[in-house]
Amino acid sequence: MSYIAQNKLANLEYEILEKFEAGLVLTGEEIKAIRAHRANLNGTFCRVSDNEAWVLNMHISLVKEPERSRKLLLHKSQIRSLIGKTQQKGLSLIPLALYIKKGHAKLEIALARGKKIYDHRQELKKRDLNRTAARELN
Repeated sequence: MSYIAQNKLANLEYEILEKFEAGLVLTGEEIKAIRAHRANLNGTFCRVSDNEAWVLNMHISLVKEPERSRKLLLHKSQIRSLIGKTQQKGLSLIPLALYIKKGHAKLEIALARGKKIYDHRQELKKRDLNRTAARELN
């Protein structure tokens, strides 16, 4: 399994509650571009509408429509649970990583809650304390 693209800001900006693996409906030129590492997840988000899951604003360069909406392949039970969970206040679906698994493009998506500014500060402070403690032990 090789990662093509990752959303590095997701762990900083969101509190990850639950992760899912979804397939993507792609055209031939899109999968070729993904295998050539021509995909970008910056600003990408997911929506569930009409019992279908969609990924929006995923940029795949060298194709005719680089930012078109692409359908996610999930089980009906997963989609139903996501519909109920995303209707709660503050929860959203975000993509974490795009990768190739057994020849198929997969998107790791997460149910997440946005962090506040003070949460960011606490996390940075905790990292700093852990780093200094690790230095003192060595």
